[in-house]
Amino acid sequence: MPLSPLDIHNKEFTRGFRGYAEDEVNEFLDQIIKDYEILLREKKELEDKVKSMSEQMKHYSSLEETLQKSIVVAQEAADEVRRNSQKESKLIVREAEKNADRIVNDAMTKARKVTIEIDELKKQSKVFRNRFKMLVEAQLDLLNTDDWDHLLEYDVDLTEIQDHNRPEESGDMLKEGKLTY
Repeated sequence: MPLSPLDIHNKEFTRGFRGYAEDEVNEFLDQIIKDYEILLREKKELEDKVKSMSEQMKHYSSLEETLQKSIVVAQEAADEVRRNSQKESKLIVREAEKNADRIVNDAMTKARKVTIEIDELKKQSKVFRNRFKMLVEAQLDLLNTDDWDHLLEYDVDLTEIQDHNRPEESGDMLKEGKLTY
């Protein structure tokens, strides 16, 4: 067991003939006691520091282990999120392609219908044009006939017609009560 400052202080040496000078030995022992006390104090402080550092080291080791586990968990979560987002993006692309195909097919169907309608309208316009042309030609044929010239040659005097029809018509109409003056 190591000596304590009290052990050094209480140590008594036997006296011999012409031994050491007692005052010098006591002064030297007092110096040793002081130095020894300082060393013991420093040792105690260092032990406390080592203990504190050791506890901090345990704490930081525990913290490091927790952080490493957290990093692993975060990395796994990030990988899972990445995998899920890739799956989701593939699904979105597939759905978009399906929609695009459907839209294109619908557009093609509508384009076919419009083309058929346009063809039908062209046919109808040809028929209408031919009928209208025939009608106009028939009317032109009517206008080009000589009957119009005969009508212009026919000369009737209106006064003759009125005089000729008046006495008979006016009498008949008076009888029926339709003619009034």
